[in-house]
Amino acid sequence: MSCSQPLTPEGKLADAKKRLSLPRIVVVCGSTRFVTEMNEADLQETKAGRIVVKPCVDMTSPHELWSAPAEAEAEALKGRLGDLHRAKIRLADDVLVVGDYIGDGTRAEIAYARSLGKPVRFTHPEVDPGA
Repeated sequence: MSCSQPLTPEGKLADAKKRLSLPRIVVVCGSTRFVTEMNEADLQETKAGRIVVKPCVDMTSPHELWSAPAEAEAEALKGRLGDLHRAKIRLADDVLVVGDYIGDGTRAEIAYARSLGKPVRFTHPEVDPGA
């Protein structure tokens, strides 16, 4: 007679992905200054048969949602986008960090992914803060 341990939320998610025969999910992380490189990574990862999630909002580009007079709302939006990106990291099977620069935000995302046991790959391995 075997006593199986109840699945953690992470285990339930992994089990559901397996039961649904989902391909691996990769989340792209990095500075939005590398949006072109993120799009190329998306293309290459998709070509390799992976589901790709990545940042879709570049708050450094002008947009009415975060330009004056909406500047006060922009900080709240930035926080919500950060929460959403951490959810993408939890959903993903692994992380791909794009670019030859790692800022504080990306460094925090890498640390978060690693704290969850997610494999982290780099387009420029020399910038890995854990190397």
